[in-house]
Amino acid sequence: MVLQKAPRNKTIELKPAEISKLAKKALKLNHRTPIDELLNQIIYQDTFKVLDFLPKNSIDLMIVDPPYNLTKNFGQSTFKEMDLGEYKKWFDKWLKKTIPLLKDNASVYLCSDWKTSIIIPEVVGKYLLLQNRISWEREKGRGAFNNWKNCLEDIWFFTKSKEYTFNIDDVKIERTVLAPYRDDSGAPKDWKESGSKKTRLTYPSNIWTDISIPFWSMPENTNHPTQKPEKLIAKLILASSNKNDVIFDPFLGSGTTAVTAKKLGRSFIGIEKEKEYVALAFKRLEMAEKNPEIQGFEGGIFKARNGL
Repeated sequence: MVLQKAPRNKTIELKPAEISKLAKKALKLNHRTPIDELLNQIIYQDTFKVLDFLPKNSIDLMIVDPPYNLTKNFGQSTFKEMDLGEYKKWFDKWLKKTIPLLKDNASVYLCSDWKTSIIIPEVVGKYLLLQNRISWEREKGRGAFNNWKNCLEDIWFFTKSKEYTFNIDDVKIERTVLAPYRDDSGAPKDWKESGSKKTRLTYPSNIWTDISIPFWSMPENTNHPTQKPEKLIAKLILASSNKNDVIFDPFLGSGTTAVTAKKLGRSFIGIEKEKEYVALAFKRLEMAEKNPEIQGFEGGIFKARNGL
């Protein structure tokens, strides 16, 4: 018996023929390639084998969600947990190849879990300046009888120099006003009123509790095991890049960085070695042509999760 998807299940699924067709759109490099041939392209190769072919001083923002030091299946490949010292060497091996690709005012965001986080300042700090660590609540994951439920991940913020882009006004969050003060005239003081709704735009902190990870009823959802939300990537892109800047993701997965960059008017370059994920990325880029919306980001404003 073939199971039917629930009516509200919007998970993107591809048939083998569609995977093959979409994956043919990807690039494969065997020599150093100029930036204009790479913009808005996905490279279907192993990251370690292709980084030497990318142009130096060409990337404005790099967003990286590398395999954490966990045994996990990614399509046809399995990443196996290593001794922490070996994982440091693996991390450094690809990272040092990306540094020459960055412009002098570039920013870098690196995703990690609580185990991986302990090595990030040591390994990355050799090459870049640490600016902050963002912790975001995934609010998903299985509970444990003998430990705390793991629903927190980190995003480390680095820059190549002390000069870098940061657009604070583009990433403010709309929150409900709990204490709606008014001035002497009775007008709202630092907040706005729409019917019974009272909100203000607030400065974002480095603790993010307003993001849901993709799940089956969201149109961005795929079968990738560690897919990041478009809303999360949108915050990084809006804060640390400008229109037409080049966003680079060396572990593209199912394409979230590329898709979000496209929706926000940036150029992208992504590398992914799994054929199915390459195809999913192209499918999502096609979908973005028809629907550029990002769930939780409306009218240029980030909405608080589960807000009215």
